Amino acid sequence: MSEAVSRTSTGRPFGLLGREPSFRSLFLATLGSGLGTWLALVALQIDILRRTHSPVWMSALLIADILPILLVGLLAAPLVDRLSRRGLMIGADLTRCAVFCALPFAPNATTIVALAGVTGVAAGFFRPAVYAGLPNLVADSDLPRANSLLQTIDNSTWAVGSLVGGTLVAAQGPHLAYWLNAVTFLLSGALLARIPQGLLQQAKAETRGHWRDLADGLVLIRRSRALLTVLLAWSVGMVANAFVNVGEPFLATEVFSAGSFGLGLMMAAAGLGLAFGAYLAGSWIEERGLANVYGASLGLMALGVAGAAVSPNVWVAAACVVISGAGNGATIVCNALLVQRGAPDHLRGRAFTVLMSSNVVLLTLGMLIAGHLTGQVGPRWVWGAAAMLSAAAAVIGFTLARGVREAPAVGAEFVEQAADPETAIEADVRARQQAL
Repeated sequence: MSEAVSRTSTGRPFGLLGREPSFRSLFLATLGSGLGTWLALVALQIDILRRTHSPVWMSALLIADILPILLVGLLAAPLVDRLSRRGLMIGADLTRCAVFCALPFAPNATTIVALAGVTGVAAGFFRPAVYAGLPNLVADSDLPRANSLLQTIDNSTWAVGSLVGGTLVAAQGPHLAYWLNAVTFLLSGALLARIPQGLLQQAKAETRGHWRDLADGLVLIRRSRALLTVLLAWSVGMVANAFVNVGEPFLATEVFSAGSFGLGLMMAAAGLGLAFGAYLAGSWIEERGLANVYGASLGLMALGVAGAAVSPNVWVAAACVVISGAGNGATIVCNALLVQRGAPDHLRGRAFTVLMSSNVVLLTLGMLIAGHLTGQVGPRWVWGAAAMLSAAAAVIGFTLARGVREAPAVGAEFVEQAADPETAIEADVRARQQAL
């Protein structure tokens, strides 16, 4: 156990940045790469639009951005535990730096989409490694606030990076944005290199063979109440988010007749709510308990989306979206904490990766369904359905999270023997006795 984990929590959330130098490096790396990522995403979309004027190519770009996350989860999840997490993160940053250095010279849309796919693969390794390693950088009592800070800065860079990216590309074109993003990834890698080697993981996981390692992650999710809570509750929540995302442009522009300004207003309101909810989630969890905050956060999502669905105009809807965004932001912090405390260090990376892959699947399916429903019943009813799904997720999340032990996972080594059911059951009993 690292010294950071053994220390006692004191002070305000941002006090962590002063007390924990390794967490500070991770925080600043997340800030820099997040700003660059969102700035560059705007540049990529405008670059594709100018070259092709085709929604098909735009869809290809977005698919290239998220599909690799699914592929990494299905095929390479154990690598986040077997390899150096710091090395994976630095390698991902250097890979993305190289990609954005190459993008200004891309001759056509095909090359741009292919390079975007490479950045998607790098992101598929980077994000699970960050959240799998985080419990080793701070005390367990500081973990809710550490997750809050990372999610807050992630959501803030979404809003700021997108705004700056749009302004920059409008003035100078996409190439300058590509170069700036390459620099942010280079700086992020340098900051991560300051974290002591091995601090992000207690020990590299031993392998029983790649496919058995991958199966161990799936067995862990089935056997861990915390991970099963995230899988079931957030799967319903992801479908709700898909409905919201697909219906939002039509709600703003057609129902409220607010045009692109209305859509931008609602998106900005969502970003504000996400950052606000993520920032407050840590203190809420400390004061009210993880299960209560998880259920309430999903409930806020339902309340805000339902309010927007019946709003008379875009201004009232935007205020409701701040509420739903706050619930969403707090829920994401709870999800991260549940996985971090529900999986032992040597399996935590693949747990995050597999769950993130399931998110991509449910989000994609939800968008396909929502696209059909929006044309059939209209965006108000689609958002109403999203509110009902979020309410169902709140009930599922609160019910299951009440049975989750709010302490780091111990004795979960029984998962490594999951190929032998009788041995696994005996080890499970030993693990529960140790936990008592």
